[in-house]
Amino acid sequence: MAICSQPNGPSSPVDMVLDYFKYDYEFAEPPRVTSLQSTVPLATFSDFGDDVYFVADQRGYESVVYHLAGQYLKTDKSGNITDPRLQLNKVVREISYSRSGVTVKTEDSSVYQADYVIVSASVGVLQTDLIQFKPQLPTWKILAIYEFDMAVYTKIFVKFPKKFWPEGKGREFFLYASGRRGYYGVWQEFEKQYPGANVLLVTVTDDESRRIEQQSDNQTKAEIVEVLRSMFPGEDVPDATDILVPRWWSNRFYKGTFSNWPIGVNRYEYDQLRAPVGRVYFTGEHTSEHYNGYVHGAYLAGIDSADILINCAQKKLCKYQVQGKYD
Repeated sequence: MAICSQPNGPSSPVDMVLDYFKYDYEFAEPPRVTSLQSTVPLATFSDFGDDVYFVADQRGYESVVYHLAGQYLKTDKSGNITDPRLQLNKVVREISYSRSGVTVKTEDSSVYQADYVIVSASVGVLQTDLIQFKPQLPTWKILAIYEFDMAVYTKIFVKFPKKFWPEGKGREFFLYASGRRGYYGVWQEFEKQYPGANVLLVTVTDDESRRIEQQSDNQTKAEIVEVLRSMFPGEDVPDATDILVPRWWSNRFYKGTFSNWPIGVNRYEYDQLRAPVGRVYFTGEHTSEHYNGYVHGAYLAGIDSADILINCAQKKLCKYQVQGKYD
């Protein structure tokens, strides 16, 4: 990671947007708050390669989830999941746990009894009061939950009546050098993925994401068009015809996009974050040892958490080892 002479990083617009493209665009938070612990080297790229692809498949990641679930849940001849054990659109509000089992209560007053429970809510949701634990989680667990950051990463799609931006090899991405860090800085065009769609993608993160989520889409659209007219002064830049602004931070079921490992947190806090509390187990991308923040991290963390639970439920190997902070 580059070491800057200024505590808040580069100050010139060009240096700032290049720094943003290299770091914030990946981790959703600036280098000054992002730990080297899981970023240098970044395990995802070390293990799977440096190539990054945009997934244009309209089925999205949901298709992966249904494929995996279909391997162990009952389905009909068309592959649709019909297993009554799968309960969708249930909002968990309370988890009561004791030495003998757990009770889960949902917003529609349904009650479910189980021997164990795995909580896969994001660390952002765990930092809110959406789910009440009874008894309250121990202090060490609460501190671990609050020590991790839930970052916000927003991909805004904007549609125009015509193209006015550069196309061709090496021109899929372009940057806007602003004196304000992260202000509509990283752009991507989709002519190869969606020919004739006239759609641009601009990525914002962190404070800009939170600010944009709290204003109207029309206001965001106006800001974006103003930036584009500044970027392409010789072009006839029309008003945008449509816009899609995801609101991950405002959504009570996410409260952000993915976790970021902050400065001052080490393996000790990570072990505490994923450690079970009695019969309550935890999983999610934030509990992935090497790939937090990524979908494959969530997938692999789910396997790890399931193994930990199975070892306890079936083999009575229930002791989860948390190494000392300075071991």
